Amino acid sequence: MTKADIVNEISQKTGIDKTTVLKTVEAFMTSVKDSLAQGEPVYLRGFGSFILKKRAQKTARNISLNTTIIIPEHNIPAFKPAKTFMQEIK
Repeated sequence: MTKADIVNEISQKTGIDKTTVLKTVEAFMTSVKDSLAQGEPVYLRGFGSFILKKRAQKTARNISLNTTIIIPEHNIPAFKPAKTFMQEIK
């Protein structure tokens, strides 16, 4: 499902025009990104949580140059579904 599919489905179910729904969906995604960029998780009760996971520093190898490089510690965004969400999927 793409963003356009989501906008179409919400528009059909609610009767709101597609441009308004698109602006709302984009504003939601921007809010989630901004919150995670500030280090704050986003909790949506009954749906799940958008959180940051910390990846530890590690040593990697560049096989073609036969060298080692150090990948610094960094954060990655992740989604953790709620229990009720998982029950509906099973």
